[in-house]
Amino acid sequence: MATIVERETIENARSLPGELLKSRLVQVALGISLLGLLASGYVLWRYFSSHESTDDAQIDGHVVAVSARIPGQVAEVMIQDQQIVKAGEVLLRIDSRDYEVAAAKAEADLAGAEATVRAAETDVPITATNASSTLTTATSSRVDAEAGVNAANHQLSIAQARLEAARAQAKAAEADYQKIDDDAARYSFLILRKEISEQQYDHIVQSAESAKATSDARSAEVTAAQENVRVAQSAIQQARARVTQAGAQIQAASTGGQQISLSQSRADLAHANLLERRALLNQAKLNLSYTTICAPVGGVVGKKTVEVGQNVSSGQQLMAIVPVDEIWVTANFKETQLKRMRPGQRATIAVDAYGRELTGRLTAIGGASGARFSLLPPENATGNYVKVVQRIPIRIDLDSGQDLDHRLRPGMSVRAKVYLR
Repeated sequence: MATIVERETIENARSLPGELLKSRLVQVALGISLLGLLASGYVLWRYFSSHESTDDAQIDGHVVAVSARIPGQVAEVMIQDQQIVKAGEVLLRIDSRDYEVAAAKAEADLAGAEATVRAAETDVPITATNASSTLTTATSSRVDAEAGVNAANHQLSIAQARLEAARAQAKAAEADYQKIDDDAARYSFLILRKEISEQQYDHIVQSAESAKATSDARSAEVTAAQENVRVAQSAIQQARARVTQAGAQIQAASTGGQQISLSQSRADLAHANLLERRALLNQAKLNLSYTTICAPVGGVVGKKTVEVGQNVSSGQQLMAIVPVDEIWVTANFKETQLKRMRPGQRATIAVDAYGRELTGRLTAIGGASGARFSLLPPENATGNYVKVVQRIPIRIDLDSGQDLDHRLRPGMSVRAKVYLR
């Protein structure tokens, strides 16, 4: 019995170092595996924490709407859907005959307005000259008329003096005649009685006849003097009428300033009308130029809805042009992914359509969530509110020289990855 126990003890003592070695090896292997797992976990943590990614992203770009600026009938269409056009290339033409007529009429109206302006501008100095000349003439006429009044008054005074003298002379002549006539009557009795000689009587008769002639002459002189007085009075009235007329002319000429202002106002109105006609001509020429519709940008034509013979209205959209040179990516990241995102961070974009990866830079973070930009934003002020993680649009601009063949199109699905370090 003792021998068997001793044997087992000796065998156990011999096998003990091997088991300890195996146990140590297992522990080392477990430690190495644990370190590997920790290292792998750290690497994975570093990898996943170094970027944020989303598959809710797409290629984005401008869509330029081409519309008619004037109404009319389409005369010619030069392009088709999906055609590539250059900036300035003619897309279609609207029938221009109506607009050519309108432009010709506007040119004729402008010519008439220019002629009116020239006439009005010429009339201003003429009116000023006429007003000045009329005032000078009226002033001179008044001075002459006043001088005529003074002269007529002087002539009246002379005529009145001559009338008085003629009356005195006529009265004296009448007295002389009466005396001689009385003497002749007395001498007629004496001649009958033969108290005087016939010679004396004839002398007295001749003297009476001479006195009669003198008296008649003096009466005629009085009549002539009276007529001179009436003529002088009439001349005074005429001279005073000329003074009044000259005063009226002076008053009329005094309105020369208003006449000049009125003429200048007509010239200003004609000039304003000229500017209006010029503007109408420019508008007519613009409308005529709008009959030819050119591509505002270069790109691919899409959504063409116009055909020859179609009547289009002002503002009607005819087609759209997508400029494929201006392409970027709009990626919708969850709000929980934005903590470490900043403009300028590097990004990669995987395009689903072509299986290629592009590079770019985060350039802008949207101002609101997509829900806020929707047609009917959600109303959360209710009792049945459910919190939903929102998405914020992020703009990523592609690095230059990556889409040289212009194969990217707005709306293509992509996967965006933004590196946070």
